[in-house]
Amino acid sequence: MNLIENRLFDDINIGDSAHLIKTLEQKDIQLFAVMSGDINPMHIDKEFAQNDMFHEIIAHGMWGGSLISTVLGTQLPGPGTIYLEQSLKFLHPIYLNDTVTVTLTALEKDNKKNIIQFGCKVVTQKNIIAIEGTARVIAPKIKISRPRQEIPQIHFHDKGKIFQELISRTQSSSPIITAVVHPVDSVSLVGAIESAQANLITPILIGPEHKIKYAAKEAGINIEAYTIIPTLHSHAAAAKAVELARAGDVQAIMKGALHTDELMHEVVSQETGLLTARRISHVFIIDVPTYNRPLLITDAAINVYPSLEDKRDIVQNAIDLAIALGIKCPHVAILSAIETVYPKITSTIEAAALCKMAERGQITGGILDGPLAFDTAISKIAAQTKGLTSVISGDVDILVVPDLESGNMLAKQLEYLAEAQVAGIVLGARIPIILTSRADGVLARMTSCALAKIMLQKTTTP
Repeated sequence: MNLIENRLFDDINIGDSAHLIKTLEQKDIQLFAVMSGDINPMHIDKEFAQNDMFHEIIAHGMWGGSLISTVLGTQLPGPGTIYLEQSLKFLHPIYLNDTVTVTLTALEKDNKKNIIQFGCKVVTQKNIIAIEGTARVIAPKIKISRPRQEIPQIHFHDKGKIFQELISRTQSSSPIITAVVHPVDSVSLVGAIESAQANLITPILIGPEHKIKYAAKEAGINIEAYTIIPTLHSHAAAAKAVELARAGDVQAIMKGALHTDELMHEVVSQETGLLTARRISHVFIIDVPTYNRPLLITDAAINVYPSLEDKRDIVQNAIDLAIALGIKCPHVAILSAIETVYPKITSTIEAAALCKMAERGQITGGILDGPLAFDTAISKIAAQTKGLTSVISGDVDILVVPDLESGNMLAKQLEYLAEAQVAGIVLGARIPIILTSRADGVLARMTSCALAKIMLQKTTTP
C-alpha cells in the first residue's frame, strides 16, 4: 500500500534534506488564484503580462512558498509537523513551464521544544535560485503512517468562454436589425439592450409600450434611443414582428417574455408566416464544462415528433449552423437508446435511413453515424468498451435527438446538472429567430443574437 509516513524529531540529523520537483503549469496558476483570490493580472492576464517588467506570466510568489510547505508536511518531517515560522526572500520569478527543485535541509535543532529550523531553496532548471529562506517547525514525536489519500481531480473551465468568443467574433460587423417581441420583463429587455450595446443587434421593441417602459425602469436602463412599436398584447407583437420580417424591415426576430408557441404560431402561418422549403427547426448550442468543444443539440424546442423527412431538414439546418460557426465537416450523431437497428424502436430505423440519405447526397456537409446511444456518441472509451467502431465517437459536434421531449430533457440536464451554458436559435425560416427560454440569462440571449448574426453573414457572403 502507498503510505505517507513521517520522520520523528529524534531521527532527523543536522544536514538531512528532502527534495520536491515540480513544473509550473497554467492550471497551477489558475488554482492558486482561485484559492487565494489573488487575481493580479501579472499572473493571469497574458496581454498585460507581456507589457510588464517580466514580459510574460509568472507564478504567484507564494506558489513557490507553498511547495516548501508541501515538503514539510509530506516528507521532512512529514505528517504531524506544526509550522511555526517562515522567512523567505523572492529572488527570481518562476515562469510558466519552469521546473523547480525544492530542497529543505535541517540546520538547527532545539531538543527542549522539538523545534527544527530548515534551510529552504527553490531552484529553477537553469540553476537560478528563485526563493531562499528558512522555516521553523515543531517536529512530530509520534510515528504516523497512513494510506496516501487520493486528491480530488480539478477540471478548469472558463464559464461562458465559448459564448464570449462567439460574441466577440461578431462585434466588429454591423448590427442586425432585430424585432424584439414583447420584452416586458427586465431579463428579456436587458438581454436585448446589452446585445445592442455589444453591436450585435439594432433592436426594435414591440409590445405594450407602458410595460416595456416599466421593465426598463425596473432594470435601471435607458431605452430612449430605441424604437418602440406599441401593440396591445403579446400575440399582436408576434404578428407585427413577422409582418416586419416579411416586408424586409428586420433581419431577425428575438423572443421576449412570451411563450414559444405564441411566437411560432405566427412564424409558421401558411398565409402570413416565414416558411421556406426547409423545415423550421431549433438548435441549442451548449458549452459543457466536461466536453472539449461546443455541442449542438437538435431539435429540442420546435418539432415534437418529427418524421424522417422532417429530420432530414433538422440535420441539415444544424450542419449549416455548425459550418457557419467554423466547423469544417461537422460530426453528427443520430441518437437512440441502442447502437443497432431494431424494428421496435423507430428512432434506430430513422437513424440508419438518415445515414444512408447522407451517403446519397440528400444531406450534405457533415459526417453522420447512427443509431448511437448517448454514451457511445460522446465517449470513445464507451464505444470501444461496447466493441463499436465509429469515426465520430468521442468527437461529436451535433447530437440529433429522436424527439422534442428527449432533446429538451437532455439540454436542460446539461444546463442544471453539468453547469453548461445554453443558447439557441431557430433556423429554416426566412430569417433567423432568436428563441431564448424565459429562464435564460443575458449571456445566453447575447449569444443567441451572435448566432443569428453569424447565420446572416453566411447567407449574405458570396
